Amino acid sequence: MMSVSKLHNLNFRVLRTISMAAVLLVTLSACSAMNPLTWFADDEVNPPKELQDFTREVSMQRAWSVNVGNGQGNAYNKITPALDGSILYAASVNGNVVAVNADNGDIIWRSRIDGTISGGVGARNGLVMIGTEEAEVVVLEQSTGEIRWRQPVSSEVLSAPQTNGDIVVAQTVDDKLVALEYDDGTQRWIYETTQPALTLRGTNRPVITSVGTVIAGFSNGTMVSVAAEDGVWRWEERIAIPEGRYDIERVIDVDGQLLLDGNRILASSYQGNLMAIDVMSGRIVWGMEASSYNGLARGFGNLYYSSDDSQVVAVRDNSEDIAWQNTDLEYRELTAPTAISNYIAIADFEGYVHLLSQIDGRIVGRTRVDNDGVRAPMIVRSGMLYVFGNSGRLVALRLQQQS
Repeated sequence: MMSVSKLHNLNFRVLRTISMAAVLLVTLSACSAMNPLTWFADDEVNPPKELQDFTREVSMQRAWSVNVGNGQGNAYNKITPALDGSILYAASVNGNVVAVNADNGDIIWRSRIDGTISGGVGARNGLVMIGTEEAEVVVLEQSTGEIRWRQPVSSEVLSAPQTNGDIVVAQTVDDKLVALEYDDGTQRWIYETTQPALTLRGTNRPVITSVGTVIAGFSNGTMVSVAAEDGVWRWEERIAIPEGRYDIERVIDVDGQLLLDGNRILASSYQGNLMAIDVMSGRIVWGMEASSYNGLARGFGNLYYSSDDSQVVAVRDNSEDIAWQNTDLEYRELTAPTAISNYIAIADFEGYVHLLSQIDGRIVGRTRVDNDGVRAPMIVRSGMLYVFGNSGRLVALRLQQQS
């Protein structure tokens, strides 16, 4: 399955779902005589596992559902809602932005922006922040949905911009980290890295820490910390090292959402490692070999991740001991795992949400929320699970034990 989209500089990016459901992105010169669509023609694609019967222990009741435009659209986007207090903020590719009461699904406001939304949503300090395919960061007022400012950046924004009330920081698809003034969007600083020839389509969202730094992972396999105030480099650590003869073997993106856990930050890389890094020093405090382009979750003393072939794995924190490993959902293009109560929630390309026991990884619940599938990470609040389907349905699910 392949699709091609033109970049604004007349380069081409080739998007393809490979056997482990990663979408690869290659940048070619417009004058190249080679046809990139033929590069992977002979590759075998592993079929997704068929869903098997299981003993249901938990049901997921739909509390409410709201339509948010056309959702993820036709590109491989992962536009993810943001929760701030009791309000959910969601956006769709066709420019719809909505604020929803997380308790009952009541719509507080709807807005429509000019442009194609490709990254978001960030929500904090009175702002709702999104990125566009047209290389802009657009900021709306949290209370009204009115546009506060919009600022051009170097390229498409595929993840949610973040703010600390002083700056708005965004990561662009050309591996730049840019800080914009909170009040008017004027650029304050920019940090640049070298981009490999072949990368996954996506970036993680930057993390603004309580110690005044911004941390981000990049497609060259590194994680970098810079000062939030002025962008001065603090530390850099390699999460993965490229290996292999061909570019496709050397893809090592740090694309999954970073997990801030006290004084350490955890990251995963494709064809690389899971690592925990000390926020202040950049020192590696834990690591193990693994391949994932999704984020991590924590619970019951474990770290959870979905591998590139869609196995769900629980690792004992600060060790390489595998607590359990579930292979029932292989090649089903899983989202990042989300911990809720005693379970791990994970969704797939057919729109099913699966609940796995945190104790042993067995599947204990399942429901379908969107026939077009789910890519965005799910959100938890007060025992409620919020799922944003690819078609644009934002659904709240309440867990209920089977009698």
